[in-house]
Amino acid sequence: MVNTKYTVVEDGSVLSPSDVSPECAASAELWPIESDEDVMKTFEAADQFFEKNPNLKRPSILVHVSKDPNAPPPPPPPAYLKDMPDPTQSESMTMLSFYAFPPEGIGDPEEFATRLKKTYWKPFGNVVGRIYVATEGVNAQMAVPTNVMDHFMECCRSIPELGTHMENGINIDPKPLLTDEFKVAGVPINGKPAPPFRNLHIRVRQQVVADGLEKSLDWQKAGYDMPPLEWHAKVKEAREKKKVGVTIGDDIPLILDCRNNYETSVGRFEGAEPLETENFRESWDVLKARLADTPKDSPIMTYCTGGIRCVKVGAYLTQELGFTNVSRLAGGIIAYDRTLNEKAQDEEPMFKGTNFVFDGRMGREITDDGLAECITCGEKTSLVTNCKNDNCHKRMIQCEKCRTSYMSTCSDACKQRVLNGAMVGRRKNANGERQSSSTEKGVYRTLDEYSTAHSSPPQDLYREIERNTEFHLKTGAHMVSGAAQGRLLTQLASMTRSGRILELGTFTGYATACFLEGAAKAGEALSTLDGNRQSGPFVMTLERDSRAINLAASHLKIMSEFGIGPKAAEESQKLRGESNILPEVVDDVVSCRFNGIAGCELVRVTDALAIVEAMAGGTSDIQPGEPFDFVFVDADKTRLLDYVEACLSSDRVLKKGGLIVVDNVLWKGLVLGASAGDFGPEANPQDGLESVEMEVELKKSRRARKLANVMHNFNSAIIEDPRVEVVLLPMRDGLSIIRKL
Repeated sequence: MVNTKYTVVEDGSVLSPSDVSPECAASAELWPIESDEDVMKTFEAADQFFEKNPNLKRPSILVHVSKDPNAPPPPPPPAYLKDMPDPTQSESMTMLSFYAFPPEGIGDPEEFATRLKKTYWKPFGNVVGRIYVATEGVNAQMAVPTNVMDHFMECCRSIPELGTHMENGINIDPKPLLTDEFKVAGVPINGKPAPPFRNLHIRVRQQVVADGLEKSLDWQKAGYDMPPLEWHAKVKEAREKKKVGVTIGDDIPLILDCRNNYETSVGRFEGAEPLETENFRESWDVLKARLADTPKDSPIMTYCTGGIRCVKVGAYLTQELGFTNVSRLAGGIIAYDRTLNEKAQDEEPMFKGTNFVFDGRMGREITDDGLAECITCGEKTSLVTNCKNDNCHKRMIQCEKCRTSYMSTCSDACKQRVLNGAMVGRRKNANGERQSSSTEKGVYRTLDEYSTAHSSPPQDLYREIERNTEFHLKTGAHMVSGAAQGRLLTQLASMTRSGRILELGTFTGYATACFLEGAAKAGEALSTLDGNRQSGPFVMTLERDSRAINLAASHLKIMSEFGIGPKAAEESQKLRGESNILPEVVDDVVSCRFNGIAGCELVRVTDALAIVEAMAGGTSDIQPGEPFDFVFVDADKTRLLDYVEACLSSDRVLKKGGLIVVDNVLWKGLVLGASAGDFGPEANPQDGLESVEMEVELKKSRRARKLANVMHNFNSAIIEDPRVEVVLLPMRDGLSIIRKL
């Protein structure tokens, strides 16, 4: 109900009739708001009242809200919330995991993800973790306040999509972490302590575990789900039989570790055989080859971290390969660890070492056995961490002694980088004079290490782009520009006249991000906003590989939304993990913007040269308005002269005075051999080898020698072109910086 009889006092305050007198309140004019017309009437009345009362600062509406006596009572709270303690008062956090493959699937994953976060789990306070939801099911790793664990578990059991479909229930770590312990239990971020999980992230994916299978299998038919104590007895029995000479196949089961090699290297069950995969998608070819000669009724036991990967492995072994005696560890290593702690504390664990986990802890030590080698000294250890140098941050295995002496870094160079970083901000005395420090006397093994240590480091996002590239496209990880070259590209882009860059060859977006950062700086200096294809700061990047496009688009989207600092790095980390399917890009053009200044278009092409030549002729479907200031060529090496010619022959692509930068012009240093004529048709650089070995080496090196000749021919031709000035830098694999006259 709305009231229009107001009293306005001198300070502009509005009093309702009841504030003035009971008589005034009784005579107040009220009307209900039940339609759009009532809303319009109300605002019109407020405007009229405002015009008649000059003391008012703004139009005012007084709304009277009353309870509908006929309204039904609110529903009672769910039973699982009854008598629940305050989760914010919990003194500890409990790590847990679970997965579910409901037979009917999940009809609307987006809606279900929203329901989990905003309806089911909201009352439990500081619940954090990473949950993947897909049509096939749910995969969750979480931390929950310990004092509400029973209520949380009852909540999950009440959810139809989970309930009885959570195979083996909820996996709970045997030891809760005190609140203060939880805050520092994860791997440090930017040198600062961090918890295993910082927020609750529920992501919708195509699959909850990326498997790479051509068709989906029936996850309900995945072999025998063996309880942990039965598993323990079987592994122990197999160990004893091996001691007396019994071999696998002679009444001893084949125990397969279905995790990746970085997991199995730090911990595994006795007698287990690792698949030695880099990622889960490689499992199927490995299993086919390993089991090709294994009888179909042979006993096969499989295990993984929490059990979800073994559901898919078990389904594959039974349904695709036809094995009839397949079992899997119920609840995985996590359930085994908890069960032994709760029900068989006097038993020797059959799992030795550290259980690698997919949260900020990176591992839970089950026994103190060292199975892997320390990266810095070679001693046996099972401690997993990341290099503290943010420019490196590689996953590594390092013993406690080296972790101390190397300051949690992987090398002397990274240690020195950390020390140099620690000195920033304290290198001047009270008089403003620069102070010397013993930590500045770093020991560097190469000029590259020295140069990196004395250059401004890239922002956090770039480190994650490198890691994501190694994770998703490992064979091409060496193709990323890297810190030193990336900083150079950013600086060159920032010094252009308009901040307009064309990149030929996006790959996973490292150099693209550098150009976008530089273009925004150029636009900021010129006070130019909203750059686009027609004018202003703008990056256009062309790529043909769909896998690279998917990853690059994800990186550029994160950069557009979160920038290039710690928050962007945190978001980028989510692109890798146990479930690692990237969002698939179906559009031919992906657009984004950085800092509200520089625009960007990632364009899918089949022939980048044809596009550039069409631009030069003014006939391209993606024709730019203003020409570019800077063209970066990291595309087909056999057509480099054609790319450069298209840029030089027309000002529609590249402005006069603009730069062309060509990558890889030294081609692993082999241009020296090409320039000396060593790589001719009859050249045989393997003269000391036996014939078979020689043939293998020749095949491996033939393409490298051919491209070295191509690069040498390009370098020789471009330096003779009167339309350009050239500087060739021996940075990484060589950069040719060509200025159009």
